[in-house]
Amino acid sequence: MELRLSRDLVRTIKRGHPWVYGDNLLTLPKAPAGAQAILLDHKAGREVARGYYDPQCPIAFRSCEVDGKPLDEGWARRRLERALTLRQQAFASDTTGFRLSHGEGDGLPGLVIDIYDRYAVMQLDGAGPEGFWNASGVAQWLTESLALTGVFCRARERGAAGKLLAGTLPENATAEFLEHGIRWTADLVKGQKTGFFLDQRENRHLVRGLSQGRRLLNLFAYTGGFSVAAGLGGASHVTTVDLAKPAIEAANHHWSLNGLDPANHVGVAEDVFRFLEVASSQGELWDIVICDPPSFAPSESAVPQASAAYRKLLAASAKVTRRGGMLAAASCSSHIPESLFVEICQEAVSDARRRATVLTITGQPIDHPAPLICPEFRYLKFVLLRLE
Repeated sequence: MELRLSRDLVRTIKRGHPWVYGDNLLTLPKAPAGAQAILLDHKAGREVARGYYDPQCPIAFRSCEVDGKPLDEGWARRRLERALTLRQQAFASDTTGFRLSHGEGDGLPGLVIDIYDRYAVMQLDGAGPEGFWNASGVAQWLTESLALTGVFCRARERGAAGKLLAGTLPENATAEFLEHGIRWTADLVKGQKTGFFLDQRENRHLVRGLSQGRRLLNLFAYTGGFSVAAGLGGASHVTTVDLAKPAIEAANHHWSLNGLDPANHVGVAEDVFRFLEVASSQGELWDIVICDPPSFAPSESAVPQASAAYRKLLAASAKVTRRGGMLAAASCSSHIPESLFVEICQEAVSDARRRATVLTITGQPIDHPAPLICPEFRYLKFVLLRLE
């Protein structure tokens, strides 16, 4: 089928932006979600891109190809092979957990694939991707190309049942994998995201190198990623805080799985804001504080409220950071750009009556690429500050 632009977006699309919203199309014809479509310009009707269409989604068209090539099995295979080659170049044998496909960033719109050693978890971002991608065919390619034991497709709705596409799952659906030599486990079926937060890999590695002899506080810790990295980096003591008791139990398991002394770690299942309030009132201080909360801004309209929440949280985190210590502030909210997040950090440090030096600002790793023209796809911000 053919779709026609209602205004001139040709340059933007040709430069690599993969999304066209419904209000930028001349009409929204009826069609099943995921139907292949050719996008035409708004004047002469010349072909601009090939992709797929979902009339029920705000992102009505996702561009897959701007060079007129057919979107067939060969095209999909070439894109997957290109993505795999990048990961093979990037990771040594001490890292067996990584993102193989980051959707639009790998030219595979709507398709996310995470690898956990011998297992893969697939996610399809909406009805359009579900209709376009041959999930079983992708799973077959994965098992053949990576010699995987099993491929599982996570459901879009949290709590809904997924589907085993190939092979078998490990016992309790929990896979073990390596990250810079650290041993981790991921719940492939029920864990957050696809089972683990792979996008913080290099930031955990950074913290590991800074932790020797230091006391570290890890807030919103989930299953203890920064905690274990710090422990293996020689931290004298680590405090892990998360509201979910199962997450703390998993963090304790990961601590022991890596042979760390249990006397040097304490897990606390408590609301982070409440924990910081009590810690501050008791005069507790840490040398390194990691603050990596869930997304506070699920939409553009939520940005003002999210900004206030980040500011309050980071000010409280700064108050328990020792003089000369480090505060790592992270945000995974795509609606909050880096410039705004740095501004929030400035205000939060000021609210805590502190001064700070920026040591580094990083983002997502090499296996989470983004089109250059799409700054909104660079969602992860990690700001490391030294507090005076």
